[in-house]
Amino acid sequence: MTVIAGAVGRLPRDFATFGQFTPDLVLVDQSTDTSPSTWNHWRVPDTHDQDSAISFGPFRLLPKSRLLEKDGAPLHLGGRALDILIFLAEHAGEVIDKRELIKRVWADVTVDEGSLRFHITTLRKALGDAGEGSRYVVNVPGRGYCLAAPLLRTESAGKGTSPPVPAPRSLPSPLAKMIGRDDAVARIRAELAQHRFVTIVGPGGIGKTSVALAVAHGELQAFDGHVNFVDFGALTDTRLIPGTIAATLGLTVNSDDPMPGLLTVLRSRRTLLVFDSCEHILDELAPLAERIVQEAPELHILATSRESFRSEGERVHRLFPLDCPPQGDGLSIADILAYPASQLFVERIAESLGEFELSEEDAPLVGEICRRLDGIALAIELAAGRVDAYGIAGTASLLDSRFSLLWRGRRTAIPRHQTLSAALAWSYDLLPAAESATLRGLSVFVGPFTLEASLAVASSQGISEPEAVEAISNLLSKSLIATSPAERRLRYRLLDTTRAFAGNKLVEHGEVPRVARAHANYFRDVLRDIALKSSGMQTAGGFLPYADHLPNVRAALTWSFSDGGDRSIGVDLAASAAQFFLELTLLTECYRWTQQALTSLDTSAIDSRQEMTLQAALGVSVMFTQGNTEAVRAAFTRSLQLAQELEDLHWQLWLLRGLHIYLTRVGDFHGALGTGTQGESVARKLNDPAAALNVEWMLGVAHHLIGNQDKAVQFCESAMVHNPGSQRLNIGHLGYDDRIVALVALARGLWLTGRPDRAVEAARYTVREAELLEQPLTLGISLIWTIYVFLWVGDWANAEILIERLIDHSARHFLGPYHAVGIGQKGELLLRRGDIAGGIEHLRRGQATLYATRHRIMTTVFATALAEGLAAQNQPDEALRTIDEAIAEVPDHGESFDMPEMLRVRGDILARSGNAAAAESCLRTSLDLSRRQCALGWELRGAISLGRVWREAGKAGDARALLAPLVARYQEGLQTRDLVAAKELLGALN
Repeated sequence: MTVIAGAVGRLPRDFATFGQFTPDLVLVDQSTDTSPSTWNHWRVPDTHDQDSAISFGPFRLLPKSRLLEKDGAPLHLGGRALDILIFLAEHAGEVIDKRELIKRVWADVTVDEGSLRFHITTLRKALGDAGEGSRYVVNVPGRGYCLAAPLLRTESAGKGTSPPVPAPRSLPSPLAKMIGRDDAVARIRAELAQHRFVTIVGPGGIGKTSVALAVAHGELQAFDGHVNFVDFGALTDTRLIPGTIAATLGLTVNSDDPMPGLLTVLRSRRTLLVFDSCEHILDELAPLAERIVQEAPELHILATSRESFRSEGERVHRLFPLDCPPQGDGLSIADILAYPASQLFVERIAESLGEFELSEEDAPLVGEICRRLDGIALAIELAAGRVDAYGIAGTASLLDSRFSLLWRGRRTAIPRHQTLSAALAWSYDLLPAAESATLRGLSVFVGPFTLEASLAVASSQGISEPEAVEAISNLLSKSLIATSPAERRLRYRLLDTTRAFAGNKLVEHGEVPRVARAHANYFRDVLRDIALKSSGMQTAGGFLPYADHLPNVRAALTWSFSDGGDRSIGVDLAASAAQFFLELTLLTECYRWTQQALTSLDTSAIDSRQEMTLQAALGVSVMFTQGNTEAVRAAFTRSLQLAQELEDLHWQLWLLRGLHIYLTRVGDFHGALGTGTQGESVARKLNDPAAALNVEWMLGVAHHLIGNQDKAVQFCESAMVHNPGSQRLNIGHLGYDDRIVALVALARGLWLTGRPDRAVEAARYTVREAELLEQPLTLGISLIWTIYVFLWVGDWANAEILIERLIDHSARHFLGPYHAVGIGQKGELLLRRGDIAGGIEHLRRGQATLYATRHRIMTTVFATALAEGLAAQNQPDEALRTIDEAIAEVPDHGESFDMPEMLRVRGDILARSGNAAAAESCLRTSLDLSRRQCALGWELRGAISLGRVWREAGKAGDARALLAPLVARYQEGLQTRDLVAAKELLGALN
């Protein structure tokens, strides 16, 4: 009789679950036990000179002797780590709360969780390497620790080891090395310890059988070798199921109904049955499995299937694909090989080629191959087998080929695992007609798709909505469809390998034309509906929540404009998708599809609204990617004409905004003011507060660029207090946010009107607000224009941070003109820091691109900085020519925000050349214009330059009288660059 001491409440709830105890048990009350609380474990009364041995894996634990052995040899383990192991073994299969574990092991002292983690790590190291140790001692996040290994308890004299349990003949050998599944094996073994019926579920080729075999071999000792493997893969006659199980157990069947004899044997001993490849016989196997689990209390079942049994008491363990390296640049070989999918791929190559070393060049391709194969173990192994013939790059390029489905694997593999096509055909051939047709139709989707989208495609195949809903549910349960996480609603997707297989079947059935048409029509309608919902001036983020439609929209457009497609659908879809592309800042794609749609339009039957939408999108996409060409003006003008003909006030205002930004970029600031005035008329008709704000900001920006800084601040101040809830105001049509543009003008206007601290505050706020929008064009605009606030106040460090960010941002999003601006601004910063040659070189590079793209708004700014650099290099003639050319660029009105600064720089160059009279005349003109513009910032700079000229001419009193009142007008920013220079000059004058 075995005697187990301990409180009743701490015993496992179900002895049969563990099966380590003899039926004859006596519970002994341990309440009077005086042994140390740190040694509270299974005990044998002292009257027996024996110790109850607990065996798991290669280990044997003797609690009373406080001895741990591995393969019969003593294994050194610290006292606390051994106490933890003993306590976890006492509660095998249970999750022990960390606080409870600390209380039991450190009853006499107070320690924190750090000490527990340290000793858990020590214990895991003693039990094997990191992976092996973690497999035994499992951390359940938020709950505690569990000894997941099934235990075999035996009476022992304290010496020797349990004899090894041989594997039954029916149990195949496990893989020599299984990669990335240690955690799954440990969890399944823990589940088997608590539940008697566990099913491993997953798609074909994911490794269900390999994991099941690893679990089965790990359970041999726990089941005294009574582990039997039943392969149902080749079974077609379901009447033979009971006989097949009996034959695996070595029973002779002499009856038409082998169940009574089978149950008798299964009741007589603790047994684990492994049922493999059950998906095709579930209807008959499920009730049988449920019955034998109920009637044989010592029986455990571990099954593998592409869908669950849906039986009472079944515990489903869904096996997920192997983790793959993420997409992205900069991953090293070590980063790539940190993922199990990559490890498996490289391991299988090494097995095939003998010696193999992954190169830096091939490492990203390995990540791509594993991602494309969705981490499916069989697919990865088959692809690795092609590397010998095609190399890694060649194998990657062949993944799109239908031949990849036919790559053969190990000759010893079962037929359905020898090729991807065979593995998928096994599942496909089991499907009823409605499900197979639905699966074929779903192959048209690229990436995630919604239930509504799948129903639209299924209807084109003559499948009713109820039938399609049921089919999708069944395909999901059979692991042929996967779910894709989404914030708004559930999304589905096909694994790439499944999609390729089903796509081939779609072609074979001749269903491509009607399915592709239904797919394109669906996404055309979806985008049109989203545009209608987000129409008007109060939209908030229209298309961004639907960004996961992008792969399907691309696929639908590609089919529509293909030889076998329908161009009329393509034109309609391109018009519906134009705003979608703009809001996602996919400007190059927007240009491609709108240009193709406009070229395809039938001039005899043009839809005015369609053309209006396409022309507007074409204008925006060309403007931001290719520059401010006449094609931009033509597209906006034509679109505006159509909007006026249609009497669509919203579109008229949107297009006036587009023309406004175009005119500011080409330097026609008065033209931009004119579009703002036109916008006022449209906004009055709309009677919409948001429209009125738009127009205010358009006028404010135009006034800032012309040089009316007091009006600019007045019109743009509302952007600071504008309700953040209405951000993203019509970003979709033009690709940028009006409020951010207004904030930019406000920040610059504040510096120009003599409020440097508020200008810096507004500049920082502007960039933060632009970041929240996650919209590349808008962030680029905020960076370009706020950089100057930091340059003007002399904050070189923050200017440099923003400049480098702009250069990187514009390169990543293919915003060519923005990148040129960043290069030029870097040149200006280099000049300020004394690197004259480097500054000039960067300025020239940036200017060349801006002239080529007609980005005139910045050319005069860069020319001014370049002239200063040339003057500092003692090249006064070239400096003067450069500034004169810049001044001449300003249109006939002769007004621009930077004209006072250009005149000041010209005056400085003349003064350096010794022409004091001409310098004074030029600087006086600069001061007069600064005053008319209410630009105190430019006026102070002009006064400093003129003050220096007068000082040299002996007019110190005049210089003080000019400069001192200007300095006195400043109430903030007293430590900024220009004010410090002004005060230093005043000191010198005194």
